[in-house]
Formats: sequence, C-alpha cells, structure tokens
Amino acid sequence: MPLFLPLPRLAGIAALILSTTGASASIPPPPGAAELAQRGDDIAWTITEGLTTEVGPRMAGTEAEAAARRWAVARLQSMGFANVREEPFDMPVWVRGEEAAWLTSPFQPQKLAIAALGNSASTGTKGIEGDIAYFNSFDALAAAPDHRVKGRIVFIDHKMQPTQDGSGYGYYGRGRFTGPNVAAKKGAAGIVIRSIGTDAHRNPHTGVTNFEAGVKPIPAGAISNPDADQLVRQWKRAQQMRAKETPLGYIAEPLRMKLVLTPQDTGIRKSGNVIAEVPGSDPAASPIIVACHLDSWDLGTGAIDDAAGCGIVTAAAKHVMSAGQPRRTIRILWAGAEEVGVFGGEAYFEKHGTEKHAVALESDFGADRVWRIDFKLPDSAKALADQLAAAVMPLGVVRGKQPANGGADIGALVQAGVPAIDLVQDGTRYFDIHHTPDDTLDKIDPAQLRQNVVVWSAVLAILANSGAAELP
Repeated sequence: MPLFLPLPRLAGIAALILSTTGASASIPPPPGAAELAQRGDDIAWTITEGLTTEVGPRMAGTEAEAAARRWAVARLQSMGFANVREEPFDMPVWVRGEEAAWLTSPFQPQKLAIAALGNSASTGTKGIEGDIAYFNSFDALAAAPDHRVKGRIVFIDHKMQPTQDGSGYGYYGRGRFTGPNVAAKKGAAGIVIRSIGTDAHRNPHTGVTNFEAGVKPIPAGAISNPDADQLVRQWKRAQQMRAKETPLGYIAEPLRMKLVLTPQDTGIRKSGNVIAEVPGSDPAASPIIVACHLDSWDLGTGAIDDAAGCGIVTAAAKHVMSAGQPRRTIRILWAGAEEVGVFGGEAYFEKHGTEKHAVALESDFGADRVWRIDFKLPDSAKALADQLAAAVMPLGVVRGKQPANGGADIGALVQAGVPAIDLVQDGTRYFDIHHTPDDTLDKIDPAQLRQNVVVWSAVLAILANSGAAELP
C-alpha cells in the first residue's frame, strides 16, 4: 500500500533536503598543509623541546646519541609515520677531556675560556707551554715560512662578522676546518684560534677539524672572542717590549701560553640514521627527502643545531600527511654524526645513493625565519619553481638568484645530481650561539619557528604532489 504523508510534513522534509543540499555545496575544502601549520599545532616546538629536555647533548657515537635515536624512533612511530627505522653505521669516536689555557707571560697570568676542536690531539695531563706565533688570518698562516711556526703555539685571529645568509662561515671557518692541519705540517706544537662566532660572550665555539692522512694531529682549541681580544692586546703590547737588541733591530718579548687539552679517540663505535616516511599514492613516483641531523655538540643541548631542524622538517611532513595522502613518498632523514664529519649523510648515500630521488631539502641553520628560497632544479621544473616562489612570497620569502646547495647531510645526493631546494633561514644571530654552551631551548623563538613550519609545509605539499614531467 502506498504511504501518503500530510502536506505539512512533506513540505518540511522537502525543506530539509533543500537545506542539506545547500549546506554540502557550501562546505569549504579541507585545510591544506600550510593552513594546518598556521592553526597553532606546535609539532616542531614539541619535538625540539622534547629532544633537548629528555636527551640533551647528543655527541656522535656516544650513548647519548644512541638514546636520541631510540627517542626519535618512538616519537616518529607515535606520530603515525611509516617505515620508521634505524640504519646503523660505524664511525671513529672522539670525546672531550680537560680543557684549560692561560696566557703566562710577560704579563700577569690570565686564564682563557677554551674548547677543544673535534679531532684535536691531547697535550697530556701536564699540558704544553710555548711562545705564541700570531697570524691575523688563515691565509697569513698558510703563507708563513715554517720557521715562524715550528715549536710554537699558533694563534689565528680572524673576527667573523654576522651576515643574514651566514656566508662568512666558509671564509672564516677555514681557520678551524684546515688551520690545525696547516699548522701541524709546519711543525707547530699546538694551535688556538679565535672562535668562529659573531658573539661577544665568553663562550668558546667548538667544531670539528681534520688532519690529512700522514699528518700527526696536534692539540687544537678555540678561545672565546673576548679572550681572543685580550690575547691580541697582550700580543701588541709585548711587541713593543724589547727582549733582545740585535744589529738589525730588537727582538720583541714573546707572548707565552700554557695549554691543557686531554681529549681521547675511543675507537670505532656505532652511530646511525633514523628514517621515517609518509607513503605516497604512486609507488612509481620517486620520493622527496627532507633532512636534519640528530647529533649535537656536547657543550649545549643542541637546540638550534639541530633539534629545531628535525622539528621543522618533521612537522611539515606531518602536516602534508594530515592534509591527505600525497602522490610522492616523503622520506624524513634524521642523520647521525653530522657534526664530526657528516658520517650519517655519507652512510645514507652509500645505502640509498643509487635510488632515484625527486628533490632534496635540509634544515640545519637554526630556527629563525625563512627569508629566501633557492633552487637547483631541472629545466622541466621551471613552472614548478615559479609556483613555489609564488606560494611562499606572502610568507615573507623572496626568490634567490643563486643555485641551492642542499646542506651537509644531503650534499652527496646533490653532488650526484639530485635536484635541491634551499629554504634559507635568517642567520644574523645564528653564529652567536652555534657550537657553544648557549645552544639551548630558550634561544628558540616560537613565532619564527612556526614561520619555518608554515613555509616548509607549503613547499613540501606542492613538491609531494608534483608530476612525473616536472621532477625525475
């Protein structure tokens, strides 16, 4: 029997149908990754705070770094990422010991704030004492005859100035990267450098140095900028003091230093990379890799270098995942042992370098705002680059004119031809803090950290849904 409804009730049902249809037509689309990042989800802060609070310093190859890997695996699994795993590798491990230095004569002895450089040799517990051979730059040391160096403690004076893009690091950093090697080849007993930093705090900046095969390592340290200033003042004053008269003029009073550094090489130990993924919908599409490094130096808690970087790239990947499955897989690399020689990046390349990667990005320059985007993409991606530049322009990010370099942990991939994008952060204050005891959570500005995540989310969402004709 047909069912008949009273007209008033029928009219009400019709109205309900019409209102429901109209409502569904006006429902806004689901939020994209960048919008999710803007809504106040503090994933990056939570990761940065958790890693620095619960683990703290994470020196490569130590139990602290192993604890950080366990922490990272648990955190990434809890966030819903797929294929979370450790990929171990072996590496030589260097650990810090006693560190002290004094200016001993010709003036009243004064203690200096010093930190050993990674791979420094030991002075032994009794230390060494010697005349200082002063050089105003790395280039001056490199050009000096051996007799000016042999048996002395070299000092390199090279005051780094702050820049937004951190471009001075490569130039001034040579004093740390290769200065000890040059001094050792010339017969120096030891070397001390002015810290590669832009601050005026009495905090020395550590960092790794390397010696060529066949070159015997020498004790090597960095003193804080105020202590370097004090050394220079004493050096200039000592130069005016006559120690000995000769027919060719006088010999100046030597400035002397005592140095005690007792680091140790503890042999081959385990480190490792931590990897997680956002699976893409197209198994044939090559993945995007986003990288940071998990290890840190031991003086601070590694907040800006590089817990924040891990927070930024992971938050962006999570926002893309939450917005809907992307076409391409996003692979997150928390690299181990970057600070002491990029061992994690090299291990990743050895294991995955033959795999096709669509594009590589890295965050390892603190947590201050992204202000520039640089590209190193194939010609097929010109329109994609234009789209990315337009997407981040409203976020205060300008388009750069130089090619992207990719960063340390993805450097081998980029050198092998993998396309790269750099989201360049403001580095004006980065080298005030870099590799010092001041690298702690309170130096992170949450507002600038959030801007990083928004920019990264916008870029990563576009890249993860790019087509085969745009990227390899």
